[in-house]
Amino acid sequence: QLQLVESGGGLVQSGGSLRLSCAASRFTFDYYAIGWFRQAPGKEREGVSCFSNRGGNTIYADSVKGRFTVSRDSAKNLLVLQMNNLKPEDTGHYYCAARGSSYCSAALAAREYHNWGQGTQVTVSS
Repeated sequence: QLQLVESGGGLVQSGGSLRLSCAASRFTFDYYAIGWFRQAPGKEREGVSCFSNRGGNTIYADSVKGRFTVSRDSAKNLLVLQMNNLKPEDTGHYYCAARGSSYCSAALAAREYHNWGQGTQVTVSS
């Protein structure tokens, strides 16, 4: 059914880059808005971005604008989150999830998403 698998996390120094991937079917990316979220210990899940193919919009949290870019790799059925100029505040467990809608919402509210994967850990050292 609808399953998402995250990969690409790791340990990097402040200012470095990582590329995260969210794998799913072509159908999933054609019909559902897909969000990226992150969660640090003791904190609520925080919205990072949302990509919608059918809705035709892409959303970024203010905290990552200008540093993170989300794109679709249609050939490999991946949604890619390119993270540049990473900061220690970006540390967390990163997840992708489907909104159950063809449209992104600027609110990036985790409660509106489902089909969470296991996530991938991103650690940014000072």
